[in-house]
Amino acid sequence: MNRKLRMGMIGGGKDAFIGAVHRIAANMDGQIELCCGALSIHPEIAIESGKMLFLPEDRIYMNYEEMITKESQLPPEKRIDFITIVTPNFAHFAPAMMALEHGFNVVIEKPITLSLEEAKQLRQKVAETGLTLCLTHTYSGYPMVKQARQMVKEGKFGAIRKVMVEYPQGWLSTLTEREGNAGAAWRTDPKKSGKSGSMGDIGTHAAQLTEYISGLKITKICADLNIVVPGRGLDDDGNVLLKFDNGANGVLIATQIAAGEENALKIKVYGEKGGLEWHQMEPNTLLVKWLNEPTQVYRAGSAYLSDAAKHNTRVPAGHPEGYLEAFANIYRNFAQTLTAKISGQQPSEYMLDFPTAEDGVRGMAFIENVVASGQSDQKWTDFIV
Repeated sequence: MNRKLRMGMIGGGKDAFIGAVHRIAANMDGQIELCCGALSIHPEIAIESGKMLFLPEDRIYMNYEEMITKESQLPPEKRIDFITIVTPNFAHFAPAMMALEHGFNVVIEKPITLSLEEAKQLRQKVAETGLTLCLTHTYSGYPMVKQARQMVKEGKFGAIRKVMVEYPQGWLSTLTEREGNAGAAWRTDPKKSGKSGSMGDIGTHAAQLTEYISGLKITKICADLNIVVPGRGLDDDGNVLLKFDNGANGVLIATQIAAGEENALKIKVYGEKGGLEWHQMEPNTLLVKWLNEPTQVYRAGSAYLSDAAKHNTRVPAGHPEGYLEAFANIYRNFAQTLTAKISGQQPSEYMLDFPTAEDGVRGMAFIENVVASGQSDQKWTDFIV
């Protein structure tokens, strides 16, 4: 295919953090161009945002219904190939479903929907249409996360026994949602965010990372959820004990009231022979630990890394790659998959390496099961999908 993929965006108008991140990531490899957008529910902001992004005036839409309907009526050589949805959680399902029904592939922010039932409906629609849905669990896009996953997959550490993951943030240590912080306001509003606060926002990232690296599935949980800041409507702190399908156990911590923390996501995975440790704020380093040997330091961009890590590495060793590049890796793999499918070719294993509707369903199941467990007096509850 001798053209770029054409993208439309829902949400992500001016001053919207995650919308700008998506556009940077989509643009990084030169495979995608933004062609249209319904960038805000406020007409004046939608128009201003579209002009700032140099969109044609006739492709700056006032709502997603108008965008999807009109774009689907355009000739194939002009029509968009996929739609990116970067709205708050409550506004994911309807535009995603409509996009799929009109033949558009979808990229969507996590968590995928507001409820598990909605997530299952989207998964079913993807299966029915044969279209592609990508869920942007950013942290699975880092090259050293790919390296960690590959080493576990190859059995380097033997059977996995223990997984420890934590995601501490400090930005909700005060009632900032009452002080004009728009991002905090919707994330702490059950009507817009869903059943959970911190576990829905960042706990889902931690859960997805545990399953992605370990290759295991969570089967049982024991959760403790807390509202630490008085007056808040959803959990801002939580701890979850995990059991996996191979008998391994784990611990997951997600908190947004750890004063002084930024985005300190870290994961440790231990097997019979050794384990690994990765920190999101030092993403180019992977610590590999052995039972009776010295700890090894693996570095991004090095020749000894796996093909999976190399496929997602952009610059030579010693040149830092971070959040934006990891985000771009997800977009690039999705774009390569879509391009292959449009060209009638079979996408490769590395192209297909991005989170999908299945990850979205498991993410929503994580939220609903954690909330149910947190409200239960029972020690362990089954992880029901």
